[in-house]
Amino acid sequence: MSSEGNAIATPAVDLEALRSRIDQLGETIKSLKSSSEPDKDAIASAVADLLDAKRTFAANNGGIGVDGNKWEEPMSKKDKKKAEKASKAKSDGVDNQVSEANAAKKAAKKAEAKAKKASAKEGGENAAVAAPSSSNKPSKPASSTPGTLTTRPATTKSKLLPNQISFNPNVSITDRPVVALTIAVLTNSIVDYELISDHTRLGCSLGLPSGNGEVSGDLAIARFIAKRHSSSGGSFIGGNDEEVAIVDQWVDYALSLNKFGLARRVLAVQRTLDPLLLTATFVVGYSLTLADVALFASLGFPCTKESKAEVASLLSPDSPTMRWVEMMALHPAVREAAQLAIGIAKNDEAEFENGVVVDELVSGMSYLEGGTLGKVVTRFPPEPSGYLHVGHAKAVLLNDYYARRYKGRLIVRFDDTNPSKEKDEFQTSIIEDLAKIGVRPDVVTFTSDYFETIRNYAIWMIENGLAYMDDTPQEVMQKERMDRVNSKHRDDPPSEALEKFHLMCSGKEEGKPWCLRAKIDMSSDNGTLRDPVLYRQNTTPHHRSGTKYKAYPTYDLACPIVDSIEGVTHALRTTEYDDRNAQFFWIQRALGLRRVRIQTFARMNFMYTVMSKRKLTWFVETGRVTGWDDPRFPTVRGVSRRGIDVDALKRFMCSQGASRRVVNMEWSKFWAENKKEIDKYAKRFMAIDKVDHVALTIKNANDGTNFLSTDYLPKDPSFGKRLVRIGKRVLLEKVDTDGMEVGENIVLTRWGVIQITQVEGGLEGIFVPDGDVKAAKRKVSWLADVPENISVVLSEFDNLISKEKLEEDDKFEDYINPDTQAETEVIGDVGLKTLKENDIIQLERRGFYRVDRAYVNEGKPLILFMIPDGKKKAMSGLDGKLAHR
Repeated sequence: MSSEGNAIATPAVDLEALRSRIDQLGETIKSLKSSSEPDKDAIASAVADLLDAKRTFAANNGGIGVDGNKWEEPMSKKDKKKAEKASKAKSDGVDNQVSEANAAKKAAKKAEAKAKKASAKEGGENAAVAAPSSSNKPSKPASSTPGTLTTRPATTKSKLLPNQISFNPNVSITDRPVVALTIAVLTNSIVDYELISDHTRLGCSLGLPSGNGEVSGDLAIARFIAKRHSSSGGSFIGGNDEEVAIVDQWVDYALSLNKFGLARRVLAVQRTLDPLLLTATFVVGYSLTLADVALFASLGFPCTKESKAEVASLLSPDSPTMRWVEMMALHPAVREAAQLAIGIAKNDEAEFENGVVVDELVSGMSYLEGGTLGKVVTRFPPEPSGYLHVGHAKAVLLNDYYARRYKGRLIVRFDDTNPSKEKDEFQTSIIEDLAKIGVRPDVVTFTSDYFETIRNYAIWMIENGLAYMDDTPQEVMQKERMDRVNSKHRDDPPSEALEKFHLMCSGKEEGKPWCLRAKIDMSSDNGTLRDPVLYRQNTTPHHRSGTKYKAYPTYDLACPIVDSIEGVTHALRTTEYDDRNAQFFWIQRALGLRRVRIQTFARMNFMYTVMSKRKLTWFVETGRVTGWDDPRFPTVRGVSRRGIDVDALKRFMCSQGASRRVVNMEWSKFWAENKKEIDKYAKRFMAIDKVDHVALTIKNANDGTNFLSTDYLPKDPSFGKRLVRIGKRVLLEKVDTDGMEVGENIVLTRWGVIQITQVEGGLEGIFVPDGDVKAAKRKVSWLADVPENISVVLSEFDNLISKEKLEEDDKFEDYINPDTQAETEVIGDVGLKTLKENDIIQLERRGFYRVDRAYVNEGKPLILFMIPDGKKKAMSGLDGKLAHR
């Protein structure tokens, strides 16, 4: 057996892959022949390939063809004509004698049938082939057949990159590498392989790690993976030479069953396994092996609800084999493999349980690779050194979405590994901000809870030559990494490195220059693998552990360790971490930790916005904003004060979730989505500008003691009604009265038609009880001029940055927008007194608003923050003082 990276020994022909190829060639020939202009050369070539494939199949299947019958070379046209002539002569009575050749052939067929019947009687009726002994002892190997064809070792480079597994998403699950994927999951190596969907591939193949060719066929790939990861996968192919032989025998038996239909396969497996499983749980030994997985695959890999039901209908319900099938179908590795195989094209997922309802995938989101119900664990790891912004909101909302959809868990873990920046107030604010956007984690943890564990792992790495101590100055270290030059301390003895590690951790001044670096690959094209720093001294007291520790792990070391320990199955990271993923996997492999799958998404940027913590801090410290919750800020607190709806925020973030392309998003798209949601429940009120208004006297109206009843939400009467005061004198917006003429009919919204009788010297009119509302030229907001009206302050906001996108060499201070806030005083309906902080309403013909401060008195009026609606300008003439955004 050759080691990884060298030439691979000649593999046996994978009959399963060859059968798929034969089917594909048959379909190709049919398609070519049905063409309007058949290509004779192409047809001849395809037929030749088909015959060659069938011949190879029979040669490697004991002379049995793909149809289950003994293989016979097809006759040439000349031989066919002779046979037809002889047959015709026979029917005409010309030749009633059977030739010696035909007689011999007939006798041979009878003898073969008799032998098959005897074999079936001895080994069990309908048994497909001679099954392995139920005593788990290998049977005597059959002698090799002279002239048996085998595939040659790969001598050319594969089209696949190393560690890519490619297969066709349009074939049945049994023609996908389900056995190989199961073994990869069992050996904790599945994340090392990239799954590729290829509609043109006939079977399944693995690009060899060396880049020198590929391995084809599910079972061949499975064997390779099990052997390659022998430290964790040796038991899956047998613990000793005898077990390896027995496992191989069962795998060969499973492969031989593929030429039969499902019913015959199921019966054969049951008759073979029932005696064995009366006293055993697994096919070989005392744990799951490749033999179990291969046999399970021969039954159609029945772990989904439909396939399991089909197999169950063919098995005796109380049989040991049925118990074994149910056990295999529930195995987490089997389910994950099925999910990976079925979801290869990212447009489908497996269903395992009857009656379990899984939410439809939200538009914009993709299926979670390998995600199965009840097993998914995601995490959101914020650093408690600042306030969350909308970019963080996307990350946590995606993690929360997947945890809820797959009925799993969400961990919020504070990455508190840098005491110089972290504070309790930030930790508290993050928990509060998560509640604002509707996120309730299943558990809250801290990286600091694992400091001792991480420290022990660091020591283990030093002792095993996987890390070293370095006191190279930071600038020099940076240059050496760029130039791919090894540190002078890279090859120091572990004992010396360990001594320096303890010195660093002591907090002594002489230990300050030292840091711990991983010993990975200084020649790597991936800069993150050039011996990254894993530990540094920091004597600042920690906000949780105080002065217990004087050195702390970096995020690069702590994250992969704690992710694995806490049971995280899927780590969602932005694409800016792509290069660091290899580092993440290296640490988990080096430490022998349970592997975590990484799924990436694009970071969210907004136009005219800065997200940098440093830049946002500058705005706060220079007094250009009122604080971290300023409604002009992209923080969760800021956009919450501006008036976001939680459901709209979740839907918007999920709509962007699957994309890996980083774009500069327009705020208008988010606010347009927000408007769709708040429009469903924002109660309607009216207000008139305190300065720019005009009084209208309605001669035939009463003195203001009457009311009319109107719906809070005209589109949804279930929200109830409110009373609106009507009177002889009403106030109108001045902009709405421009150009009014005597005799013109106008509509006072929610009241009715008014005919203008006077313009000069004061606006007057009369109420028209049965006026035609649709015929009126203009509809205007209004308010009865009564003492009960209240004072309201409307606040509008604009972007803090005047440039759409800041470049790397731009100084953001040069692009500060000088006019970002404006206020308008209005007179409001008395009903506005009932509003509470955070209520969202609509002032008709003005827009949507969030209550920032409830009405107290005329000295402390109601304060409303305008909520953008995604439109560039207002629908009415009431534009406001700033851009409508």
